[in-house]
Amino acid sequence: MLFGGGAVVALALAGAVGWRLWRPPAKPSAPAAVAAAPQSPEGLRRTFAIARVQDLASALVAEGVGMDRAIRLGLAANEKLDAAPGELRVSLRFRSGQPGLVDSVELRRADGSGVRLRGDGSRAVDAEPLSSNRTVEIKVVRGEMDANSFYSSAVAAGVRDSLIDDFAAAFAFDFDFQREIKPGDIFEAAFERQVDAEGAVVGSERLVYVSLQTSAKSRALYAFQPPGDARPSWFDGNGVSVVRGLMRTPVEGARITSSFGLRVHPVLGYTRLHKGTDFAVPVGTAVYASGDGVVDFVGPHGGHGNFVRIRHKANLETAYAHLSRFAPGVVVGTAVRQGQPIAFSGNTGLSSGPHLHYEVIVEGVQVDPMSFQTSQGRTLNGQALAAFRRERDRIDGLRAAQNG
Repeated sequence: MLFGGGAVVALALAGAVGWRLWRPPAKPSAPAAVAAAPQSPEGLRRTFAIARVQDLASALVAEGVGMDRAIRLGLAANEKLDAAPGELRVSLRFRSGQPGLVDSVELRRADGSGVRLRGDGSRAVDAEPLSSNRTVEIKVVRGEMDANSFYSSAVAAGVRDSLIDDFAAAFAFDFDFQREIKPGDIFEAAFERQVDAEGAVVGSERLVYVSLQTSAKSRALYAFQPPGDARPSWFDGNGVSVVRGLMRTPVEGARITSSFGLRVHPVLGYTRLHKGTDFAVPVGTAVYASGDGVVDFVGPHGGHGNFVRIRHKANLETAYAHLSRFAPGVVVGTAVRQGQPIAFSGNTGLSSGPHLHYEVIVEGVQVDPMSFQTSQGRTLNGQALAAFRRERDRIDGLRAAQNG
C-alpha cells in the first residue's frame, strides 16, 4: 500500500502531537501499558490504549518500531477506521527474538470492533476487519436485609456500590426504606455487563432488574427505555411505570424523626398537629421536587424558616421547610421536574436540629405524606408494550439461565 509523502509527514506530525497529549506523566516516553506478557515462543505481546487512531504511529515508535513501518501501519489504521474519534485498545505482537519488528497490530473500539494489521516487513500492510468480541451477560445477586442498612446488605450480597443508589431509586415510589424495610426482607438485583473474549468485564454495569420482598408486599421491576424517551425507566412486569405523581421521600439518605400527627412540639413545648414528615439529614443535603409542578412560593415563611411550595395540580401542592438555601434559578413561577434539586436542607425557623420538613397539601389541607395515594404511572401500549415484553422476557431468560 503506497501513500504520498505529504500524507506520511502529516500523519507523523499529528500522531506525535496527539501522543504527547495522551501519554501518562509517570512515563512520558511510552504509552501506558495495560498488560505486558514475558517473552514467549510466539513473541512479546504489549497492550495499551491510545486516545485516537491518529496517535498509533507515534505510539509504535515509542514501543521500538521503526519510523517507516510505524507510519505505514498508522496510515493503514487511519484509513480502515475512517479516522473515527475515540479511544482505542491496542494489542501488539512482536516477532520472537525481534522486539522491534511488530508481527501484528490489533486495534479495538469500546464495543470490541476494530481492525487487525499484519505485514511482512515490506511496504504492504494487510488489514482484517474485526467484529465485536464482546458478549452480554446478566449477573444476578440475592440477599437478605441485615440489621445495619440496605447498603451493607447489598454490598455483602455482591451488588457493586456504584449500583446501590440506582436500586434504591427504583423503589422510591413504593417503599420507605426507613420504616418498611426490616432485617430478613429479600432483595434481588440483576445487572447487565459486557465481557470480552478473555472473560474480562468491559465498561460499566447497569441494573436491568430489581425486586424487593417484605412481609407486607413485594415488587419486581424491569429497566426499559421506551421509544422517544431520553433514558431508561423502571416498569413492573405489566409495563406500568413506577413513577407516580409524587415521590415518597424527596431527599436521599434520610431517616424519619417525626411523622404526621399530634406531637409535643420540640421548640414550643406544647402538643399540636404536626402537619408533615420530618427527615433528619445534614445541612446542605439536596432536596428534590417530589413531582412535576410550578413553584408558587420561595422565601422565609415564619416558623418554617426558608420555605418552598410547589403546585402540582389545582388541588395538590407540596411544601419543603427549614431549608438552608434555594437551588439556583428556583423562583416563583419556575417549572420544575420530578427529582430536580430545588433547595438544600437546613435548620432555619422553629427547628430543633438539621432536617427537612415535608408536607403534602390537598385542597388546602395538609395530609400524611407517607400514606397519601398518588396517581398511577403511565402504562405502555402498542409497539412500546410489545418491545417492553421482549426486553422483559430477555432479562427473565438470562436470569433463569444463570439460576440453572
